[in-house]
Amino acid sequence: MSKIAFVGLGQMGSPMAVRLLEAGHHVTVWNRTPERAAPLRQRGAVVASSPAEAAAGVEFAITMLATPEALEAVLFADGGLAAALGPGQILIDMSTVGPEAVRSVGARLPEGVSLVDAPVRGSVPEATEGRLHIFVGATDEDFARARPILESLGEIRRTGGPGSGAAMKLVVNLTLGAAIVALGEALALGESLGLEPGALLDVLADSPIGPAVRAKRANVEAGRYPPNFKLGLAAKDLRLVMDTADAAGRDLRLARAARAWLDEAARRGASDLDYSAVLATILGKDARA
Repeated sequence: MSKIAFVGLGQMGSPMAVRLLEAGHHVTVWNRTPERAAPLRQRGAVVASSPAEAAAGVEFAITMLATPEALEAVLFADGGLAAALGPGQILIDMSTVGPEAVRSVGARLPEGVSLVDAPVRGSVPEATEGRLHIFVGATDEDFARARPILESLGEIRRTGGPGSGAAMKLVVNLTLGAAIVALGEALALGESLGLEPGALLDVLADSPIGPAVRAKRANVEAGRYPPNFKLGLAAKDLRLVMDTADAAGRDLRLARAARAWLDEAARRGASDLDYSAVLATILGKDARA
């Protein structure tokens, strides 16, 4: 079993750290809000007072953070992970921060420290049950070392060398945003045409956006959007998609439209609701009702 530092105990990070503990690994955790670490301590984790302390003597340091800015602070601010890492250790970043942030981090790590980018697709149930889809960018050697750790968390798909995991996650998130917005606009059109909501959802469940319909139908029918994947994070992901596309000179009009709807829902107070709350915004309803 391995010694692992796990930094970032949010909605996704906490159940992921629990999975590693249940797999028998020795896990040291740190979170910006210390009370989030208390349940992990009860499960056998060691709680560190700083990211640097968490990384001392471990083989792997895993980061699961919300934004590129949070990753930057955890790694390179005073008491950050980077200063505590040394030759032979591997940093596994599982955040969704985009390939540019991953390249920047990799260029500034101490000599001999490897970086594996391994962002995930899935939400809280998948994280809890170890069913995440993990997109891994790594060298052959680093992938072989990291694979047993990542297998505790879900299904692994190696996407290429370092940075490719972060790139693949942006592509996947573009489709996620486009599908949920397509569902919202289809519902809006169907409502305008007087179609019965249940029949409309039945037909859409067998359409090209069927997975989104089946995943979020209960939310639509209840008019409630408890968070599995927060809308504010989905909006952030679409901003990363657009920033990356703009830098590459690509005109992604569908992604731009999806981002606009998510940003509008966030402005209306839905940031901490599930990302499917954008459906209420498209339908002209208050997702918080």
